Amino acid sequence: MRRLVILLMVLFATSLFASEVKWAKNFQSGIKSAKEQNKPVFFVFSRHTCKYCVMLDETTLKNDKVIKALNKDFVSIISYNDDGDYTPRELFSPGTPALWFLLPSGEPMYQPLMGAMDADNFLKALAIVKGDFEKNKSAGK
Repeated sequence: MRRLVILLMVLFATSLFASEVKWAKNFQSGIKSAKEQNKPVFFVFSRHTCKYCVMLDETTLKNDKVIKALNKDFVSIISYNDDGDYTPRELFSPGTPALWFLLPSGEPMYQPLMGAMDADNFLKALAIVKGDFEKNKSAGK
């Protein structure tokens, strides 16, 4: 019984620390991982000083359902313009946050979503992207 209680406490503590988006170290390693796992990429072009970037990070990207969906079905990459993080020229945007969905090759699947988005609508967008990616994968594209 004592072992069970200890095990449950360890599992609970682990789950607390695991509930965040698993961000790739940088753009290049994220694309490499996406190719290896054959997953689409969720790429955020952001700034620390942007009101809507902070809002997105503190609400939508902290939502348990969003975290679970991103960690399961996507490789996530974030690039902070004010930190000088690498961003491919074709993904640079004068406005932030810019939310891109990319193929494992790094090629954009769509134009970016601009601005903060609530969790429910973001989850709908993730489902559409996942469905399109799976459909194209099945068709051999």
